[in-house]
Amino acid sequence: MSGTQFDTYETQAPYDVHSAPTLPYGDTYRPALPRQGAPDAPAPSPRRRRSAHRHREHLPGSEDTSLRRLVPRALVVAFLAGGTTAFVAEDKAVELTVDGTPRTLHTFADDVTELLAEEGVQVGAHDVITPAPGTALTSGEEITVSHGRPVLLTLDGHRRQVWTTADTVEGALRELGVRTQGAYLSAPLSRRIGREGLALDVRTERVVTVMADGRARTVRTNAATVRRAVEEAGVTLRGQDTTSVPGTAFPRDGQTVTVLRITDGREVREDPIPFTEERTEDPTLYRGTEVVRQAGQPGLRRTTYALRTVNGVRQRPRELHTEVVREPRPQIVRVGTRPRPTSVRGADHLDWQALAACESGGRPHAVDPSGTYGGLYQFDAATWHSLGGEGRPEDATPAEQTYRAKKLYVRSGTSPWPHCGARLQG
Repeated sequence: MSGTQFDTYETQAPYDVHSAPTLPYGDTYRPALPRQGAPDAPAPSPRRRRSAHRHREHLPGSEDTSLRRLVPRALVVAFLAGGTTAFVAEDKAVELTVDGTPRTLHTFADDVTELLAEEGVQVGAHDVITPAPGTALTSGEEITVSHGRPVLLTLDGHRRQVWTTADTVEGALRELGVRTQGAYLSAPLSRRIGREGLALDVRTERVVTVMADGRARTVRTNAATVRRAVEEAGVTLRGQDTTSVPGTAFPRDGQTVTVLRITDGREVREDPIPFTEERTEDPTLYRGTEVVRQAGQPGLRRTTYALRTVNGVRQRPRELHTEVVREPRPQIVRVGTRPRPTSVRGADHLDWQALAACESGGRPHAVDPSGTYGGLYQFDAATWHSLGGEGRPEDATPAEQTYRAKKLYVRSGTSPWPHCGARLQG
């Protein structure tokens, strides 16, 4: 210190360095020095100081007294000088950049975490701090804080929430690795993203092939639906036309969509309804005899079908509705239950098997070429009915046919069988 400064301290009481005030500072740190006396007290004039020196020189023991006073004061000055040097050494000039806005400041913080706390910078789990929190600070350090921003991103139809430290749409998409060339964006690339975040819809450009009318058309599109991509390919859907994937679906890169040309029509078909058979027992008829009392009649069903042709190929008809035009009429059959006689007096001893072999070859259902005679013994219908037979003779059992033949023999002899009647005698 200069002599003048030393004299200033000389007139003061011992100084407490821990109570020294700190003045505000800007970009350059300037430590506060203790001031003498009242803020506005004038410094002693040189003349007065010289008078004081002269007065001390003539006092007895003045040299010892001055020396005793100078030693502790010199120690105070040395302590103040050392403390100021340490104070300056703890101060650091750093640059803090928060979300792209830099500022230079001085701090006594020991590390990044303490600095951010001093500056009131709150950080969250999605924020990026460089260097990392807890890193020791040195003068000239550059600290960067990038706050995370939530983005509700719908990318090619898939929605998810992501976080980004970029403050523009362009920066966020670049950070997320999303290709923007040819893409649809719900917000411009220059749109800023605030701390509150942003909802963003992105549809990247894709290659889609549309097959229609025997031709393939390939387009580059950022359409949101398959139907829109088909329209961009220059294909018009008409009437019932549709696509191989739903028109509302999201078109994928490299996808092939086939257009289905559809023609609709209707067809009406009439089908018979089979009749049922009702069988009733009749004790007046011999066992084995059946008589149709009411002939059955089939009903009629009318069905309407939907016809569809897809790209010229007819599809399986689809039933729309059906109605019964006519109900079927059941067939009613009388079934005989009366025990049949097995013998006729005067005719049981004859060779009826030989007669049957001659007349019909032994076949109970045989009918002659003219259709007049039938059965084992070739009865005509009138003769058969006169003998009590029902229906046609060829439909009766062999036993009934033989029984009726015996009755005919008793009534008319062998005359009904002029060529084979002699066989009855064996």
